[in-house]
Amino acid sequence: MLLNWTVMILYNYFSAMFIGPGYVPLGWTPEKSQDCMYLQYCKVCQSYKAPRSHHCRKCNRCVMKMDHHCPWINNCCGYQNHASFTLFLLLAPLGCIHASFIFVMTMYTQLYNRISFGWSSVKIDMSAAKRDPRPIIPFGLSAFAASLFALGLALGTTIAVGMLFIIQMKVILTNKTSIESWIEEKAKDRIQYYQTGETFIFPYDMGSKWKNFRQVFTWSGVPEGDGLDWPVRDGCHQYSLTIEQLKQKADKRIRSVRYRAIEDYSGVCCPVTKGVKTFFTTPCTEEPRIALSKGDLILATRGLKHWMYGEKILDSTADGGIRERGWFPRNCVEKCQYDSETDQPVDGEKKNR
Repeated sequence: MLLNWTVMILYNYFSAMFIGPGYVPLGWTPEKSQDCMYLQYCKVCQSYKAPRSHHCRKCNRCVMKMDHHCPWINNCCGYQNHASFTLFLLLAPLGCIHASFIFVMTMYTQLYNRISFGWSSVKIDMSAAKRDPRPIIPFGLSAFAASLFALGLALGTTIAVGMLFIIQMKVILTNKTSIESWIEEKAKDRIQYYQTGETFIFPYDMGSKWKNFRQVFTWSGVPEGDGLDWPVRDGCHQYSLTIEQLKQKADKRIRSVRYRAIEDYSGVCCPVTKGVKTFFTTPCTEEPRIALSKGDLILATRGLKHWMYGEKILDSTADGGIRERGWFPRNCVEKCQYDSETDQPVDGEKKNR
């Protein structure tokens, strides 16, 4: 049984790693040219981003139905390998639960005849087993320590990977990805902020958990569709989600604020010279940091108490071309007198800034 667990775990692990998520073809454009107005253009891949696709900075490609980039498989989780990745997250905890049961029963049976209880003490004799015949595999102090350590690893893996499996199943049963769940939350925030009265309906939820499940898991092992066109629910169309993304992108430009760097920042993850609070509250994310020089201009789009995220405007691309994006300490910058996008004076404290 343990060998079966191992084979199935490794098969799905390497399948998720080597099959990959599937990438949008370089130079891809929709069949109807008028549909380009609903899509974002990727300057790196020189193609339009298909519905549900996103550009991964690690893979340097636009990934079909991207969920996230997983460092453990050194690849993205997306359209083609979502099922294999999820099965790996299921089988690993099950195998560890089986191993934990073996470790617990081993320690119990071996310690049962070694423990003696007194009126005020408990003694454990690890020198030899007090039974006849002697066990084929001796269970001494080193074996006990190794079994206890392995039990801790198995239980830790069960909890950690099991939680990831639960998260993945939640998004699969609603036919979403982790990124799309975030987009949906931002859509609600945008609608509430501007009080537009519109209602955002996620277009790819089939209305049934079983139908959503079948979008990822099939008997053939090949997910449904081609990764570019997707079935949508009634009242929505193929580009409902991409239109919402364009609205959020325009909203981010409007709500961004221009800052000017007043101190140099090297771009290190945990800067020692920027204060104790800045050092200990560094964002726990794979998103990069950007180095700043005094006088640099940055468009900040979001932030924490001691950190901000934004795009540095390069002198060579003053027309709004390529920008460096990442986190930087809040105490290294100050707000400019005029807003970055509208060239209007910045109000005292704008909402949600």
